[in-house]
Formats: sequence, C-alpha cells, structure tokens
Amino acid sequence: MKIMTKTIVSLAVAFGFAAAVSAEDTQPAAALPPDSTKAGVTYAADIKPVFDASCVKCHDSANKPKGRLALNSLEGALKGSKDGKVIMPGDSAHSDLVLAVAHAGNDSDTFMPRGKGTKKLTDDQISLIRAWIDQGAK
Repeated sequence: MKIMTKTIVSLAVAFGFAAAVSAEDTQPAAALPPDSTKAGVTYAADIKPVFDASCVKCHDSANKPKGRLALNSLEGALKGSKDGKVIMPGDSAHSDLVLAVAHAGNDSDTFMPRGKGTKKLTDDQISLIRAWIDQGAK
C-alpha cells in the first residue's frame, strides 16, 4: 500500500510540475495582442515607421546599435542581435522581438523600448509587427 501511495504522490507531483512548465511556456503568447488583420504587411511600408519612431534611436546600424541589433533595415532586423535571431518568420508568438515590445514574460530586463522618456508600443503597433512576422517578415 505504501508503494502505491508513493507512486500516486510522485505522479501527482510530476503532473503538477508538467502543468506548471506548460503554463509557463504559453504565458508570454497569451499576453500578446492578437495579430492585425491587415494583409500584405511589409517592412518598408508598415514596420519601418514603427521602428523609426520607437526603436532606431538605440538600434541604428549607423550608431553602433545596442545589442548589435539594427532595426533601421530589413536585413538588420532579420539578422538579429549578438544573441541570435529575434524574428522567427511565420511565428510571431515565439519571436523575441515581439515578446520584448509586448512586455511579455517574466524578464523585465528584455522589455523594449527602454530608457528615459520611452513608451511601450501600442497594442496596434505590436499587432502589426506580429502580422508582418506571421506573413513572412518581408
């Protein structure tokens, strides 16, 4: 009987841990604004103006971009940062750029934009970035 009780307790603990990890994995995506319904979103027409207004001050290839992430060009955005790619074309919910600008997750050190006088991107801007990435980041 003791072995059966220990087994049941162990399974319950394992299931609880798995559920907690699963919830943790999905939490950032759940906190994201939905994709924009706009079709044909492009970097040049739709995303560059958002980046120019909110990101390029720190992430401009002409001025030693922070984290080596240059958002002033499509090529720079797709290249990523010193830590690797920040955009996963076709998968905005797992793109570090989206998680950072949406302030999703538990690591506030990665939230962007940062600095004195900066404002978080609006849900509409984040939705547009999500649509752009989900449409292939072109």
